Amino acid sequence: MHNFLIANNIVKQFSNHLALDRVSVNIPEGSIFGLLGPNGAGKTTLIRIITQITAPDQGEVLFRGKKMTMDDVYHIGYLPEERGLYKKMKVGEQALYLVQLKGMSRAEGLKKLKYWFEKFEIQTWWDKKVEELSKGMAQKVQFIVTVLHDPKLLIFDEPFTGFDPINTNLVKNEILRLRDNGATIVFSTHIMSSVEELCDHIALINNGKNILEGKIDEVRARFKPDTYELKFRGNTQDLHDALDGGIEFIEEPTHGGVGHLILKQQQRIPVREMITLINSAVDIISFEEVIPGMNDIFIRAVEGNDRKA
Repeated sequence: MHNFLIANNIVKQFSNHLALDRVSVNIPEGSIFGLLGPNGAGKTTLIRIITQITAPDQGEVLFRGKKMTMDDVYHIGYLPEERGLYKKMKVGEQALYLVQLKGMSRAEGLKKLKYWFEKFEIQTWWDKKVEELSKGMAQKVQFIVTVLHDPKLLIFDEPFTGFDPINTNLVKNEILRLRDNGATIVFSTHIMSSVEELCDHIALINNGKNILEGKIDEVRARFKPDTYELKFRGNTQDLHDALDGGIEFIEEPTHGGVGHLILKQQQRIPVREMITLINSAVDIISFEEVIPGMNDIFIRAVEGNDRKA
């Protein structure tokens, strides 16, 4: 898998605010890439540079191995966080106008819009004015317009804003389908559960700097706390005695005769040895490593970076 889009050492200054300070990201082809960070971190500025809305002060963006140009924008679908439909226009008329701006003929645009409106079950919205739509309804229309011209690169900035759980799931499935059909997707969100569900790679930006990047499984493994969850039957004291000196017992609630412990390694005891010691004292029901979620990693990485700043 090679890099489809590369941003190299991007610097962007606004007045006295350094929005991006030598930020670099490498986005593999055919992946869903999570661009993460707290409010004001610089994510939207980086997206606006990638989409050629604004230019960097330093650095460059490479698209398919070549310096990005305005012509490449036709291969990008961008759903911004700030939505931009014209409230007085009818939904169908506006959707058709927007897809023609992206280079599609009226006939082709009508055909594809009909397909997507039926797929999303919104055929009855065609002659409604945008101002009659709820936030979630307008979001559906904008999602369709973003993906309709089959762009090779899709950028979604907070795509689930305004959606109920059913429509969120609908759009998640479409994002996965688009990736499976060959699109490369940049996905910016604050919803860490969606990152875990959708993303293959992530980059975390804070205060205009890269602070974390990599495959999501590797990032989660990097933050693992050498902690294990154990469920067992037997005497807890026997377990304490068997593991004496090598393990910290973090909690030990018991339910229905089943012991439940979180064990943290104090020393680097091999896992196989831990299991042997545990098995000598109690009957193991389950034993698994605790891998942190992206929400915990996000908080730990940002707070750690803020302390260094």
